[in-house]
Amino acid sequence: MQAWQVHENGEPGEVMRLQDVEPPTPGDGQVLLKVRAANINFPDALLCRGQYQVRPPLPFTPGVEICGETQDGRRVIANPALPHGGFAEYAVADAAALLPAPEALDDAEAAALHIGYQTGWFGLHRRAGLEAGETLLVHAAAGGVGSAAVQLGKAAGATVIGVVGGSGKAAVARELGCDVVIDRRSEDVVAAVKEATGGRGADVIYDPVGGEAYTQSAKTVAFEGRIVVVGFASGTIPSPGLNHALVKNYSILGLHWGLYNTKNPKLVQRCHEQLTELAARGAIKPLVSERVPLGSAAAAVQKVADGLTTGRVAVVMEEAA
Repeated sequence: MQAWQVHENGEPGEVMRLQDVEPPTPGDGQVLLKVRAANINFPDALLCRGQYQVRPPLPFTPGVEICGETQDGRRVIANPALPHGGFAEYAVADAAALLPAPEALDDAEAAALHIGYQTGWFGLHRRAGLEAGETLLVHAAAGGVGSAAVQLGKAAGATVIGVVGGSGKAAVARELGCDVVIDRRSEDVVAAVKEATGGRGADVIYDPVGGEAYTQSAKTVAFEGRIVVVGFASGTIPSPGLNHALVKNYSILGLHWGLYNTKNPKLVQRCHEQLTELAARGAIKPLVSERVPLGSAAAAVQKVADGLTTGRVAVVMEEAA
């Protein structure tokens, strides 16, 4: 089979190589899946760079989120078990963690439903307790993680403010349903949020960026607000001032979604059922901005790493396409 492999750490476009390899052999409790589509996530770039919290042995195949097909023809969503990731014709995954792909979504959309939307659901509902009528601020609102949070926030009845970088991404954020869109490249984010909220600030802030975005979050969070720390796409991990959190009376909530797979997998299943229901009634639909063939995966991962994409980019197998 064909698979992209990383033999040394570095930038995805430089270290990913498409090779002919033997299909992986499933271990105990695992199944072999034919990959129908693989969604590209920022962690795929971090894996290539050797900067992710999981460091699979070299060589490995990146690709942490797929829509695959079982031997009996079922269409499923899975997180492949590294080092046999999803940028390949076949991958392996834990049988107990397979989830049915929603009928309302095509392969690329189904592949993009899992990590970003589960992270959004757990962050907004499980951790932050977002309620209808509250104001939600989403950083990187036109990106893969942010776009999922925007849709979930709107589905929950929140007023959504999206922060983006550039006019093109601003247009995407508006199409996603943001009530207010702030272009951080041309606007003062803090001033714009205060104006949009009448000086009150945002009840929940969803931050997959870190760095300057977190600084803005601390300045714009409302009384009894909640900042959900999801990731650090900026590359800068902030050092929050706990005295500021105390004086202003807000919460800083960490979210590592992957922990739920081992700590409370029943919640992951329950979340998927809710996401499937939301997809069935059209309340959420992954924004797949680009579909590329397997041969273009390395260039596509590099684009995601460089922040040049909106929504999700999916690697789609020719048969599935």
